[in-house]
Amino acid sequence: MGISHYIKEIGRGPRGARPLDRTQAADLFGQVLDGSVTDLEIGAFCLAMRIKGESPDELAGFLDATASRSTLFPSTTRQPTVVLPSYNGARRLPVLTPLLALLIGRAGLPVLVHGAASEDARVTAQEVFALMDIAPLAAVRAIAPGEVAFAPTELICPGLKRLLDVRRVVGLRNPAHSVVKLMNPCTDKALLVASYTHAAYAESMAQTFAMLGADALLSRGLEGEVVADPRRTAELTGFAAGLPVQLQAQAPGTAAEVPGLPTSTDAATAARYTRAVLQGELPVPEPIQRQLEHLLLLAGRMSADAPTAPAVTETA
Repeated sequence: MGISHYIKEIGRGPRGARPLDRTQAADLFGQVLDGSVTDLEIGAFCLAMRIKGESPDELAGFLDATASRSTLFPSTTRQPTVVLPSYNGARRLPVLTPLLALLIGRAGLPVLVHGAASEDARVTAQEVFALMDIAPLAAVRAIAPGEVAFAPTELICPGLKRLLDVRRVVGLRNPAHSVVKLMNPCTDKALLVASYTHAAYAESMAQTFAMLGADALLSRGLEGEVVADPRRTAELTGFAAGLPVQLQAQAPGTAAEVPGLPTSTDAATAARYTRAVLQGELPVPEPIQRQLEHLLLLAGRMSADAPTAPAVTETA
């Protein structure tokens, strides 16, 4: 079939390009994931979308294609599985996604972290998990309440991992990097935790969650990771079956110091800090504590037998 007719539509530059509808986007992305198109076509697709940007309809179509080609995690509980994508890793601050995951798990919810390294220079959550005796899953299975599991992207959808790896060749992100932050890798209830780095992505991601009727928490994350920046109070938006509500307003300013937060980004330091917080030797950073409370509140609304959430006041 080929995708050249789609590239003609999306590859006319930021002013001349036209967005695809959901069905067209699903067909295009499905062919890319299946590996049925040439490397040249994949490169053209990635560069065209990088210039044009993804519309909510296109993102929804890409997610449709991904879901139909994914091995999804089953559920054995009425509790929602909390899904944390982890693809950016640490650059200036330690990667704290494992800390958030383990705090959620300690509250009794099943937690699924999925990810892959997109840049060799960054420290990943998988490296931190390995030092905390959480090995990558070798097969898709149900996640138990209170369990934190890490799934490599290729376990869920091998074609998606191949597309992520294109970044190592061309040096630019592509739609796969948006898809992994929005996808639901579960067959049943899931609470998706998503983050953005630029305001334009926040808008398109919010519209996509609304279109899909997703249950999610969306905020600006820590260097692209979904965990809250421990130095700042970011805006948090919740989605209940696609309906958005602002849970927390952004507060101005950045904390000069966070008690115990290391300046080194290596995996061993991040693992030691995570253990110290979990054992009560260091406090949970306030922004992460607030994020945790809102996640538990959202989960509690999704399931009658989810953990009792701390009282949280929604802010305008």
